[in-house]
Amino acid sequence: MSATHHSIDMYPVHRVPITRPFIWLSEAWNDMFHHPAASLAYGWIVATFGALIIAYSRHPFYLALVIAAFLLVGPIITAGLCELSRRRDHGEEATFQASIEGLKHNRRALLQFATTLAAIAVVGFVLCASVLYSATGSIAPNFQSTIWGNVMTHLSSTQLLIYGLTFAVLSLIVFALSVVTVPMIIDRHVDANSAMRMSLRAALKDLPAMLMWAILVLGLVLVGYATWLLGMIIVLPLLGHATWYAYRDIVEEA
Repeated sequence: MSATHHSIDMYPVHRVPITRPFIWLSEAWNDMFHHPAASLAYGWIVATFGALIIAYSRHPFYLALVIAAFLLVGPIITAGLCELSRRRDHGEEATFQASIEGLKHNRRALLQFATTLAAIAVVGFVLCASVLYSATGSIAPNFQSTIWGNVMTHLSSTQLLIYGLTFAVLSLIVFALSVVTVPMIIDRHVDANSAMRMSLRAALKDLPAMLMWAILVLGLVLVGYATWLLGMIIVLPLLGHATWYAYRDIVEEA
């Protein structure tokens, strides 16, 4: 299926109540109940990949590399979950194998989006490292000192602050670019640039609801990591399905 290129001006943005993200999560839970095997399969994939972040979190360089890799994989996982929700919405077969069709039909746009997110992460960490080197003459502790120890005990207060700010800014950029991008690619077969511009429009037009949604996403992800990634098996499918319902509420028909 070829991509359809429309101006983003064709798709008006609908503002939603600040409590609407809770409805998205409720509808996402119903989706998981209707096709649990397919949804949880994606959860297992993400949890397994997330284990790499924990395994290689002893040094900032490892963490930066794994985060960039996760941003490459994340949109693909989200696309599969959105396709499951789209199929249920349209009364179509919603199985794991069927969800792969959405990836096949939109692989170019999805890969472009994933590559863009990974590139943003790499550029962010490179800038962060440059600032750290200019300010302190050191980017991070040496590898030997963090192999068996806690990296946090080796980072200076300046390094902690700059890495923390970098991660916060990176998270906001990725969130703003991702609000409706994947489901829009899946549903309307637009190119990645158009979908990302639409996502930015949605994020900027409805800041209260988007802020609530960002807080919920962050809270659920933290719960997933606090349970040693077992919670991610449920959290990630829940967020993936909810992304579809966010898109359906926010992007009006042309």
